[in-house]
Amino acid sequence: ARALGDKLVLGLNTDDSVSRFKGPSRPVQDQISRSHILASFQFIDLVVFFNQDTPLELISALIPDVLVKGSDYLAENIVGADVVKKHGGVVKTIEFVPGYSTSRIIDKIKKT
Repeated sequence: ARALGDKLVLGLNTDDSVSRFKGPSRPVQDQISRSHILASFQFIDLVVFFNQDTPLELISALIPDVLVKGSDYLAENIVGADVVKKHGGVVKTIEFVPGYSTSRIIDKIKKT
């Protein structure tokens, strides 16, 4: 994602936001831990929390030149895509690294 723009701002769901979607046992790591891990990557310039069900407010405030989501989304269904395109930006999807997800880690732990 960093290669697509000058700065990489990562919108990160708060703990409450994750729990609403994934259930009361999630997130496995709290938002502070997750943000510190992500902020430690040199290619991430800023980590910003959002507590809403979607990042639309954050996207509308930032008006990024490039909006990037995982390839599990169709570009036309990405929240905030219309805002970005209206301001001359582009929307991209990127592939996930196969085999890496919190759900998969949880399943692996449960099996041991």
